[in-house]
Amino acid sequence: MRWFFVFFFVSGFCSILYEIIWLRLAMSQFGVTSALVSIVLSMFMAGLGLGSWASGALIRKHETRIQFPALRLYALTELLIGVSAIVVPYELHWGRTLLESTSLSSSSSYYLASAAWIALTVVPWCACMGATIPVAMLAIRRSFIDESQRSFSFLYLANVLGAVVGAMLPLLLIELYGFRGTLKIGALLNFALAAGALVLSSQKAEQVNRASNAPAVSTKRAGGWTLLVLLFATGLTSMGLEVVWIRQFTPYLGTVVYAFATVLAVYLGATFVGSRIYRQWSRTHQNEGRLVWVFLGLSALLPLFFADPQFDIGKGFRLFFGLAPFSALLGFVTPMLVDRWSGGDPDHAGRAYAVNVVGCILGPLIAGFLLLPLIGERLVLIVFSLPWIAVGIYWVFMTTAMSGKKWDRPLAAGVALVSLLLVVVTKPYEAHFGHHEVLRDNTATIIATGEGMKKLLLVNGVGITFLTPITKMMAHMPLAFLEHPPKNALVVCFGMGTTYRSLMSWNIPTTAVELVPSVPKMFWYYHPDGPEVMKSPLSNVVIDDGRRYLERTSQQYDVITIDPPPPVEAAGSSLLYSKEFYTTIKQRLRPDGVLQQWLPTGDPVVHASVARALKESFPYVRVYHSIGGWGYHFIASTHPVPDWTPEQLVQHMPASAVKDMMEWGPESTPEKQFANVLGRGLTLDEMIAEQPKAPALQDDRPENEYYIIRRKWLKPRQWAWLW
Repeated sequence: MRWFFVFFFVSGFCSILYEIIWLRLAMSQFGVTSALVSIVLSMFMAGLGLGSWASGALIRKHETRIQFPALRLYALTELLIGVSAIVVPYELHWGRTLLESTSLSSSSSYYLASAAWIALTVVPWCACMGATIPVAMLAIRRSFIDESQRSFSFLYLANVLGAVVGAMLPLLLIELYGFRGTLKIGALLNFALAAGALVLSSQKAEQVNRASNAPAVSTKRAGGWTLLVLLFATGLTSMGLEVVWIRQFTPYLGTVVYAFATVLAVYLGATFVGSRIYRQWSRTHQNEGRLVWVFLGLSALLPLFFADPQFDIGKGFRLFFGLAPFSALLGFVTPMLVDRWSGGDPDHAGRAYAVNVVGCILGPLIAGFLLLPLIGERLVLIVFSLPWIAVGIYWVFMTTAMSGKKWDRPLAAGVALVSLLLVVVTKPYEAHFGHHEVLRDNTATIIATGEGMKKLLLVNGVGITFLTPITKMMAHMPLAFLEHPPKNALVVCFGMGTTYRSLMSWNIPTTAVELVPSVPKMFWYYHPDGPEVMKSPLSNVVIDDGRRYLERTSQQYDVITIDPPPPVEAAGSSLLYSKEFYTTIKQRLRPDGVLQQWLPTGDPVVHASVARALKESFPYVRVYHSIGGWGYHFIASTHPVPDWTPEQLVQHMPASAVKDMMEWGPESTPEKQFANVLGRGLTLDEMIAEQPKAPALQDDRPENEYYIIRRKWLKPRQWAWLW
């Protein structure tokens, strides 16, 4: 049995590793949108459920024909999972190439085609992952008959513990070896599992043959279909709440990959503790108290308190006590329900687990695309938790009335009272700003706050941008460097709309691409003339991932200006700095067009890797410190960029553009405004020299996003040696 624990610990680690990396690879191929993220995660979960159900059904139908050790079947599944680590990146790339050849332009048709290809790519391999538990349960039933009744919870416990490690360790491996290198490590682990299972099967062959004639395990299921309903509901609630947690705790954790990994690690770690408690409890108990379901509902409401900024709590305590109680209870009840319904039978366990997975698929879709845009985070928590409290209290009062034991009625009433207090006392995050406006959509919660030049834009509670002349120069500098009158321009990332508004001041057709639908709707808050600008026939605002838009469109532009949201370490931001992205941009620039790339101030590795990526992509690149000295403007082109003076740049500007550029200063004349930036120039080689061994930033090596090892544990020379 210890070997089975090792197998499923490593298997759980690899599964989370693949989920993290496959999601990211799919984003680089098909776009960074909420819909695509939901598609990938849904297909991943669908594959798990399908594999669990199908393998259980096949075992039930053909178990008597399986005369060889079941561990050999398990070895085959692990072998196929290892193959998937190598094959899936190529399949995703082939899918993108295929979609490009079809010239799909509409967003809906692109999503349908992307979803179909992702399903074909991910579902079969994930089905192999889902098949491992029923197959291993068969092996346990044949070899360890006394352990088979609780075999699902045993394997589930090991799998979750491996997933806890998989939530954090792969981030370090990605920093060292990139996405594909880390996938190869995962593949080697799966191959090792396959080899280990084969060796163990040969050693246990005689024992298996003797056990095959043992009497079948009783599969009487107490609770019937009620247990399946509960499994579906727990899956739906848990994954639906994860969507809410990300929005609620992002203001405290930030948008870096390590923040999301921490949420996942706390969730999985607490789930493991709950499962471990269940394993101990189930040795001497048969039925859980009805109060478990009441407390499950109460714990789902705890983020109302721990995500409320009016309470002064450390962010670590916020995250742990906000997520851990619910996750631990979930870790207790999920394996309990499957064990109870399956009775050790692989077929019944497979079906039960598949039902739970269906809930896991629907939960994020209902929470993210339906409830959050309509009612917000607070009410979504209430919607998901109150049914558990209501059902739990009903069960408590019914069972105590029948048994005569009424000691837990006051406790259930107390839970209901605490739940009510949580709803009444706590406030949403945005309520703690003075003057503010809020919009929600399926992607994010948008808060516009502040007055005058102190206005701020927050996405999921994180400050994205503020009113600054830096964003104006992102438009005026590249346009002024053109040797001919511009015909059009494109800005990726709308933000407050300042750069977009400045491009429009040149009286040219301007396209803005923004990922979050609610962001452009706040344009009026930051610029009173925003509604008029949006109504202009020259204006075109597109809700899409900027990279995906550039890959799909056939339009060419004189200027493309990129302003990724800070911080420079933000998850997914490297896709707007990579060599692969610059290859796409070159195809959408006219022969003498100009790219303006904005880079917030980062560490030497980030500066060097972005500079090297631009140097290897464009023959002509200039770099300037921005006004105020924070961040860098890169001016890149395949055509020589003229070495013009500030006076010459101003001469290329229409009067309306000059007026816009000088709206917020800081200089007194447009010539001085340009001189402020041109006088802060430096070369790409100077930036690369900050860390000369840093590789060019690529999709597979997002140096800006993965940084813990080099910042926390290694000196620059040691890090250079690793490269």
